Amino acid sequence: MSAQDSVDGAVRGRRASFGFIFALALMNSISFGIMIPILPNLIKQFAGGDTASASEWNALFATTWGLMQFVCGPILGMMADRFGRRPVLLISLFGLATDFLFMAFAPGLWWLFLGRVLNGMTAASFSTANAYLADVTPPEQRAKTFGWMGSAFSFGFIIGPTLGGIIGGEFGLRTPFIVAAGLTFVNAMYGLFILPESLPRERRAKTYDWKRANPLGSLRLLQSQRGLLGLAGIGFLFQFAQIVLPQIFVLYTTHRYHWTPQILGLTFLLTGVLGVLVQWFLVGPVVARVGERNAILIGATAGMLGFAWYGAAPTGFLYLLGAPVFALWSLMMPGLQGLMTRRLPPQQQGQLQGANQSLAGIAAILGPPIYGEVFAWSIRHEATYHMPGLPIYLASGLMALAFLLATVTARPALERTAPAA
Repeated sequence: MSAQDSVDGAVRGRRASFGFIFALALMNSISFGIMIPILPNLIKQFAGGDTASASEWNALFATTWGLMQFVCGPILGMMADRFGRRPVLLISLFGLATDFLFMAFAPGLWWLFLGRVLNGMTAASFSTANAYLADVTPPEQRAKTFGWMGSAFSFGFIIGPTLGGIIGGEFGLRTPFIVAAGLTFVNAMYGLFILPESLPRERRAKTYDWKRANPLGSLRLLQSQRGLLGLAGIGFLFQFAQIVLPQIFVLYTTHRYHWTPQILGLTFLLTGVLGVLVQWFLVGPVVARVGERNAILIGATAGMLGFAWYGAAPTGFLYLLGAPVFALWSLMMPGLQGLMTRRLPPQQQGQLQGANQSLAGIAAILGPPIYGEVFAWSIRHEATYHMPGLPIYLASGLMALAFLLATVTARPALERTAPAA
């Protein structure tokens, strides 16, 4: 076999691996999207039709899931470095499928809660998928690849809610969860029988260090390379800010603009399409032209301006005009992931993603109650202050902090390139 044949084979292998990982992310995001119009109504049904009680249960579910992510993310990340990416991906997929089955057949709220706990403990598919892609992608192409991965979320949240609404309306509230479980199980079977391991034995961590398999140990990893903790802080601010729209979007837009479910659905479609366009067609060229650091700064600026626009827009039409600006914040995380993965060797990529997942868990714990309470306060005092967009302004402020932190920490000169597989 010639050297060129070997190179061609490696390229085909990377493409095949990316195809599976992208399909995994897409199926997962579709599965999650299916829940959006269904799960709150199922919770409300179990709560006897009491909306306030359903809201409290929903907040409990979200906070518990974030807590499980915070605790278990580093453990799964260490497992991915010690035993390979594939076993952790399979654990995550089977855990997610089991959670969907709990939702489909749960006789009461506590069974739903148990499923959320299980899912939070095993939900490492996206973080481990990022570690997998770092293994098989050259460092200079990672930002573009992470951008493509991000588009899976956008595709999923275009398809999932629509699919969930149609199936749930036609066949009952439980049926969408069975469909979601089936999609996830098919993906798990593909991973079990076909997906190759991306991390060779000789490049894995030699031991499983329990001292690092916890959130505090993850922070020590982030301190191991100059600037890495600051980059992780930028990611935390991103995660914290993005929670605001899932938490209050429906309540905010129906209260302020009187949007109907049809308009909400079209808005999901618009924002999803814009996200896909940025992630597929802009991330690669922008990073190639201005670098990962400037991509982060552009994304943070777009997030800051986009959130401020959403919070200030007096009409629904003006709100939608801000969507193209806000879509550019999708440049932020691919550039950030590209910089972070360059600073650590292959046997620590799983730990890195586990640390990021743990920080995302903190954001998932803090975000829902903070944004929910701020929104409630703004509504109660609307006659005096007229600031229904106050929680969205808070997210804009977080993006301003991320921009300032990026100017200090996201320095390409400090990069450490970790070789691809």
